Amino acid sequence: MTSLPEDSPPLIGEDDRDTAVQRLQGAYAEGLISHEELDERLHQVLTAKAHSELVSALTSLPEEHPGTTSTIAAASGRIQRRGTWRVPRILKVESAYGRVRLDLSRAIIEHPVVDIELQLGTGGARITVPRDAVVDVGGLRTEWKDLRYKAPRRSRHGRPTIRISGTMGFGRLKIRHARR
Repeated sequence: MTSLPEDSPPLIGEDDRDTAVQRLQGAYAEGLISHEELDERLHQVLTAKAHSELVSALTSLPEEHPGTTSTIAAASGRIQRRGTWRVPRILKVESAYGRVRLDLSRAIIEHPVVDIELQLGTGGARITVPRDAVVDVGGLRTEWKDLRYKAPRRSRHGRPTIRISGTMGFGRLKIRHARR
């Protein structure tokens, strides 16, 4: 087995790379960077070998504020959040044709109530919530397939409350509680 020299930079994890890509896409969606700048920075993030290269690709972007509303949108493809990420108070997820995977089990949730507003076309969605979370799906409308969520047998008086609302087109929403 080959060992790395002591002064080599730590390897970049996929979660770090995904987070950087998401920040760049968000900055582009908000009009903070041009299409050309987005392409350049995405190339830098996707080919980065060291954390310093990720950091330099994100320079001049404003810091993320967890108390605000965030929107994740894609016409097609996959929308995914997992690992350690900061969950905003209101998260809007819009996708016409792609799959959505939100894993809140290791996310940083600073609000007692988190609203997830879904506007999904034909793609399915899977949301993993923390083990002690309370889930409210009263505001969700499904067009084609039923929601798959089995509430825990024991009443959970935990934190946070995850309220899921919006519209599901032809896909199915599956919600589950994390095991740990």
